[in-house]
Amino acid sequence: MDEWIDYYDSTHTIYASRLHRDLHFEGIARDIIGYIRSPDAVVLDYACGEALSAAKVADACARLYLAEPAPGVRGRLASRFAPNAKISVRSLDDLQQMEGNSLDLVVMNSVAQYMTPQELDSAFEVIHRLLKPSGRFVLGDILRPEVGMIRDVLALLHFGATHGFLRDALVGLVSTALSDYRQLRNKVGLQRYGEAEMITKLDKAGFSATRAPRNIGHNPWRMTFVAQHRS
Repeated sequence: MDEWIDYYDSTHTIYASRLHRDLHFEGIARDIIGYIRSPDAVVLDYACGEALSAAKVADACARLYLAEPAPGVRGRLASRFAPNAKISVRSLDDLQQMEGNSLDLVVMNSVAQYMTPQELDSAFEVIHRLLKPSGRFVLGDILRPEVGMIRDVLALLHFGATHGFLRDALVGLVSTALSDYRQLRNKVGLQRYGEAEMITKLDKAGFSATRAPRNIGHNPWRMTFVAQHRS
């Protein structure tokens, strides 16, 4: 995961435009809020990225932890949300020191593809310890083995056409094809999991999981799973 952390800590071109970026984070925040059961909930966004709309998530819960491995991104998060007493920024290492059974909801969205299977198992172990027995773990944006890059392209183009940045999306696809992202993706690759495979992986980590009816975010070809402590 280290090479991907370095990439996202750099000045990258993963978004086609500012509008694309803002709509992306707004959509994710809206979907996360849909999983918050109570205004008293304590929520963790694991490897949250820039989390530009995190204040909206914080408005829907009692406390929001933003855990981010990239130090530059983490610094921006700390600065951006410093005035918000409901938001706390943490490193992934900091999670080891948090009290067990203390979280009502953990969300890990669009992260698993950048981790080795062993790194993902370790993350599941940490999340299982932190999650209350009654809590939920939402694992989103899982890439499927049988779905290729063309579906990602079509999902982006549909998103752009729907929200008014289709031209920027087309230009962005060309830029991405020539970018460090494409080179790193070809070099390191992305992890993909079938539905049954991920449910089994979560089961081995102590979770009972099912696939959600729809994915977090704009890409319907990827999967989201909702898990809880296995009884």
